[in-house]
Parts: sequence; structure tokens; C-alpha cells
Amino acid sequence: MGFNREKFKRTELLLGKDAMDRLEKSNITVIGLGAVGSHAIEALARSGVGTLRIVDFDEVGISNFNRQLLAVESNVGRLKTHAARERLLQINPDMTVEVFNTLCHKDTFDEVFEHPTHVVVDAIDSLNPKVNILFELVQRHMPVVSSMGAARRMDPTAITTGDISQTSACPLARSVRKRLRRMGVTSGIHTVYSTEVVEKSSVSRETEENFFNSGRQRNPMGSLPMISGIFGYIAALEAMKIALSPDTPV
Repeated sequence: MGFNREKFKRTELLLGKDAMDRLEKSNITVIGLGAVGSHAIEALARSGVGTLRIVDFDEVGISNFNRQLLAVESNVGRLKTHAARERLLQINPDMTVEVFNTLCHKDTFDEVFEHPTHVVVDAIDSLNPKVNILFELVQRHMPVVSSMGAARRMDPTAITTGDISQTSACPLARSVRKRLRRMGVTSGIHTVYSTEVVEKSSVSRETEENFFNSGRQRNPMGSLPMISGIFGYIAALEAMKIALSPDTPV
């Protein structure tokens, strides 16, 4: 049984029937369902992607409300993967949603990617896991669209895309490049990033715990829902382009 194509009629008018057939057969993985990832999966589901593999370990919390699509009162305390699956199937009950409620890192990578995926959207903002994920994806020759820093930005016209080697003005991208270079990777990672220069005053002096309450802390950064959403939608668009590329096997 195929999709109800009436839902995606306007997309088909733009892309054509062959492209919609290809999207319906596509498997796209999104790692991280926060500010960027939650908007990315929304766009991909509404584009007619057949299978979404969603990976996240976290729960919906109060601090998520200013920027995350899944943050509504009824979802507080729920696993983001469960809230996301419910929403995605409300959009398209005919799609397949593969749920991995885990932190994606070297010990869980084989589990998450036991089965093939056409393209991965990296939507996490924690440096060490991000670098390790990108390194593994490059080693396995898996196409990836990686979101760099969306926090502390206010200029949507500064958001662009390009290879990791082309990024500029983004502190997160600079750190990712530096660490990947030490691991022998200098290019081959498609990114969404902003060239806007950020202000340090938008970083809180308070800290919050992360990573399964492991005690690892970081400083929250100021952010806007508009910018995070744009990052997510551009990442979804770039992932869709890769899935539709003749170079990507169906």
C-alpha cells in the first residue's frame, strides 16, 4: 500500500511523479530532535519521505519551549523520540518511523546503522559526540548534512550551506574542523551554517547537565525559534536533494 498522494500533490507538482516515487522509497536518518532536528523531521515527513529513522536520548523539557517543535505541554517529560513518532504518524500514517532512543556514539553506531540509510542529518550541538558521529559517517561513506551553530544568531540571510572546509565565522564549525583535521578528515561533510558573527553576551553563566545526567555540563546559549527552524528546514532540503540525486541508490 502506497502513500495517499493527495497529501503531497503540491510537492509532486513541483518535483514530479518520479521524484515522489523516489522519496517514498527513501530512508533518511535524523540524529537529534531538538531545535534543529525537530523542524527537520517535520519538513521531511511533509515532503513525502517514506522512512524516517529518528535518534535521540532526551526528554521534552520546559527549557525547550522557545525553539523546539515537540515542546508542548502534553509532551513535557516524554521521550522526544516517542513524541516525534506520534507527530510524524499524524502527518503521514503510511510512513515508517524507526525509533532509536539512545545517544548516538561509537558504542551505539553499529546498532543505529545496522540497516542502510540514504542520508543522515546531524542535528546535535554537543561537540565531542558530533565530531565522532561525523568521523564515523565519513569512514563509512555515508552522505551527511550537518547543522552547525544556530544559537546566538538573528540574521536569517547569513545562513548558507557548503562543505565543512568552507565554513567561516561559526565557532562550532571551527572546533569541528579542528578536531576532524586531527583525525584525518578535512572535507566531505555538507553543512548548514551561519556567517553571522555572534556576541558572547548571549551565553549564560549558569550551567546545565547533559548526556544521561552524567554530570557533564555546558552553558545555555540564547536562541530564537525562527533561526533554529530555518536551520532545520534547510538541512531537510539538503537531505532531500541528496536522496533525490541520481548518485544515490534507491
